[in-house]
Amino acid sequence: MKKIVALVCLCLAIRQGKTMSDEMKEVLQTLHDTCVAESGVDPSLIGKTMAEKKLPEDDKLKCYIKCLQAETGTLEGGVMDVEGVLSFVPEDVKPKVEATIRKCGSKPGANDCEVAYNTHACWLADNPDNYMLF
Repeated sequence: MKKIVALVCLCLAIRQGKTMSDEMKEVLQTLHDTCVAESGVDPSLIGKTMAEKKLPEDDKLKCYIKCLQAETGTLEGGVMDVEGVLSFVPEDVKPKVEATIRKCGSKPGANDCEVAYNTHACWLADNPDNYMLF
């Protein structure tokens, strides 16, 4: 639960230029480090993804995204939990992202890594100005 709140807060803080508490930074860094280690993704690919607003076809990146979603409890059994994602989006941000999250739902894939990646790809394609990957 704490990780989900931290993930949402990180995205919002970055988008709005706000600072984060040291505790939040620590939780997010742990989540990031866990998923980088689990997936083996090159961290520079994450930055490149955000800079270019494009998700490259990379199996390690796909599994990094899956790890983030699984660790936050929003991906289980090969399905993205749309309501779970939305339940942590602050009310003042929901108008910017809710339609995209609902429209995209949970995109199918051959495995959990592809489900997470395909769902994120839909979010990015539909709403690039409000998409965030860390």
